[in-house]
Amino acid sequence: MAKALLKIQRYFRRKPVRFFSLILLYLTAGSLVFLHSGFVGDSGPGGRGSRESVAATEMGRRTSDTRVLGSMSRVFKETHRSGRRYGPPWMKRTGQEGQGTEVRGGDYTSNWNRALKGRNAKDVDDGRAKYIGCYIDNTQKRALRGVSFFDYKRMTVFRCQDNCAERGYMYAGLEFGAECYCGHKIQAPNASESECNMECKGERSNLCGGANRLSIYRLELSHESARRYGSAIFKGCFHRPDNVTVALPFNTVIQNMSVDKCVDMCTEKEKSLAVLAGDRCYCGFPTSLFSLHELEEEDKCLHRCHGEEFESCGNDEYFVVYQTQVQDNRCMDRHFLPTRAKQLVALASFPGAGNTWARHLIELATGFYTGSYYFDGSLYNKGFKGERDHWRSGRTICIKTHESGKKEIEAFDSGILMIRNPYKALMAEFNRKYGGHIGFASQAHWRGKEWPEFVKNYAPWWASHTLDWLNYGKNVHVVHFEELKRDLFLRLKGMVQFLGLNVSEDRLLCVEGQKDGNFKRSGLRKLEYDPYTSEMRADINKLIRTVDTVLRKRNMSGVPEDYMPR
Repeated sequence: MAKALLKIQRYFRRKPVRFFSLILLYLTAGSLVFLHSGFVGDSGPGGRGSRESVAATEMGRRTSDTRVLGSMSRVFKETHRSGRRYGPPWMKRTGQEGQGTEVRGGDYTSNWNRALKGRNAKDVDDGRAKYIGCYIDNTQKRALRGVSFFDYKRMTVFRCQDNCAERGYMYAGLEFGAECYCGHKIQAPNASESECNMECKGERSNLCGGANRLSIYRLELSHESARRYGSAIFKGCFHRPDNVTVALPFNTVIQNMSVDKCVDMCTEKEKSLAVLAGDRCYCGFPTSLFSLHELEEEDKCLHRCHGEEFESCGNDEYFVVYQTQVQDNRCMDRHFLPTRAKQLVALASFPGAGNTWARHLIELATGFYTGSYYFDGSLYNKGFKGERDHWRSGRTICIKTHESGKKEIEAFDSGILMIRNPYKALMAEFNRKYGGHIGFASQAHWRGKEWPEFVKNYAPWWASHTLDWLNYGKNVHVVHFEELKRDLFLRLKGMVQFLGLNVSEDRLLCVEGQKDGNFKRSGLRKLEYDPYTSEMRADINKLIRTVDTVLRKRNMSGVPEDYMPR
């Protein structure tokens, strides 16, 4: 054996080129195996590989090359950098996955759709969405004429329903396995059920229409859904501004005025507001002269449209206002800080307390990206470009974190602390954990052992997280989620000032018009029963009182009234 090895050694001494060639081949083969495993790991429902090539082939029959390249580029841009995990501090070193014990919060980059895998949407009628049937669709004249969106990797029935419900539409339709259409009225005839035969790209167990065929669902919306007229959002009745021609620079008289005509005209003029005043239509953007902050009673705007019997068109004194689909670009520019920040500012919250929403608002209001203590690929792909930066990079205006504990908190120079009603925050985080950022936990999770175990572990963390930041934080600005939602302009202005930036009022008004972002759950699948037992409530109420007491001792306003036990 030794002689054989000696012969090999002498051979390669004489032939060094062959030796290095073999090493190169070996490394190349290893790299190919590694890359192959990366692609295979994402195959399956909504994954890469063969499913994407099929999607591209199908798309070629009816969409442009640009859309194909765009969808494929989104797929291959995704990264697999594992993020930090967060959870209650006492669970950091205990428990292993698969052993029935809770691991530290779970992987934040987990697949949001896993909770719905294997369910057939047509077989599930929980009173919130009902399957209507298969309908003919036409690219020239759509069956559902509201908003639409496409996802050639992760489209599911429930995702489409949630997006349409969030925007206040009555119907959600899926086509071609990856396209979602919303509308208030079905304007097409029925088709045979056998023609809606394409699997959803994000869940093979469900069908998402077919070629020019829509699988349509009727949505049962919550009262919180926005009031709409077609694609426009009803904003309310407002008093005529003092200098109307400056506040709303474009206006014209329209014969046989209707909501449609004014909205269409303002959309064509690329204005975000369509304002009806009798037979006159004004277009513009929210400004300090017309901020939409002082809502009037709707009966003051009751004046029938000449071209539309059942709609109000306002009058000379009181205007009816709609928000068009035109994007207000005054707050859309975002970039990294021009110079490295000297201080690290945390955006801290308990999971489920609205941190992602707050990041969205801060980015729009300041024009600077926010960072994160973690990494979440889905957030990065939705536009949070600071997600990839190391949290100490100094290139972002503030850093998202759910961490608590003295060491972690003292790593920051100051922080905005988001607090939310624990009853709402716990349910929001439970939905995220088992359904993703805009998904929902299944009934099996709510009624199973997962929910009681989750409350037992996470409810104490809600209190300890707040107390730790109040105790160890060097300079903490407290923001209550409910107050930010109720008075966004004023609270967001305070947050921006805390970050040491000048506040642009027009930019804040722009944020108000685009406040929801991409991570708002709809009211479509809300629970119809109270998941909290009397024992759970007793424990949580004690925690609320503890936090309230500590806040007041520090001369801060206590928790909002709706937190407190009744």
